[in-house]
Amino acid sequence: MSNKVMIIGTGNVGASIAYSLVNQRTAVNELVLVDINTADAEGEAMDLRDALAVAPSYLKIKSGTYKDARSCDVIIITAGANQKPGETRLDLLKKNASIFHPMVKEIMQNGFRGIFLVVTNPMDVMTFLTWKYSGLPSDHIIGSGTVLDSARLRLHLSERLNINPKSISAYQVGEHGDTEFALWSTANISGQPIATMLKKPALDELEDRARNEAYEIINKKGATHYGIGVCATHILGSILNDERRVLPVSSFDDYQGLFIGFPTIIGRRGVIKRLDVKMSEEEGIKYQKSANTLKAAIKELRVRS
Repeated sequence: MSNKVMIIGTGNVGASIAYSLVNQRTAVNELVLVDINTADAEGEAMDLRDALAVAPSYLKIKSGTYKDARSCDVIIITAGANQKPGETRLDLLKKNASIFHPMVKEIMQNGFRGIFLVVTNPMDVMTFLTWKYSGLPSDHIIGSGTVLDSARLRLHLSERLNINPKSISAYQVGEHGDTEFALWSTANISGQPIATMLKKPALDELEDRARNEAYEIINKKGATHYGIGVCATHILGSILNDERRVLPVSSFDDYQGLFIGFPTIIGRRGVIKRLDVKMSEEEGIKYQKSANTLKAAIKELRVRS
């Protein structure tokens, strides 16, 4: 395998993912940056190449075009309009849907048969559109899901409980947006349920912080990109190294007929298995509400194939 990766969109998020790849030991051998602003893509490639002599990894980095897609193993899509202060992720829907149709079609016309990792918001719907427009099997399409939201949840729990976040197993699931929720029924530290360590008001507060932190960051600095940059690298590592990690990515729910964040085993061929995690009755209701929100958004689009 060539372990060649393309990032489409060299704005804050795409550049942060590329920077994260250069600053970690990864399986990536070649990185291609593509943007509608070709000068920006080339400038980012030049800037990143300048770090290679002292970076922990060495990889080929260049700017390119969709013609490079044929030889890529994974294409990461970050292209699209940015989320502005006061906007929800779903407010971006119509803007970014119009960008994805010609883009994905051109990628497929150039012979791409690898795995898509979709980061553009509203991410779950954009992941669904990528599946529809590409014609690839659903297990070849992965959205970044609630990986970042879950990382936020674990961080806030670690601060409250004074324990390393890497020792905490806890997921935010559902839509990457306003209807996501914490899966408290399975959250634990070395088998001890977190729900027995904190009272419900504290759990509700932590869930709410994880859900809304993006809005706070956007209000303060205009965008979020470092966190998702590292999380996308984490997902990519599980794919290229066939690590088969369980991550709450946006994967295809056969029953709901859409992509939504839920614990999923990720490996070299994409989605290995979407786990059948037993939810409480309250969590099941929240999950259905989240799925219904995404269904309504997709219905508004009258999706083309």
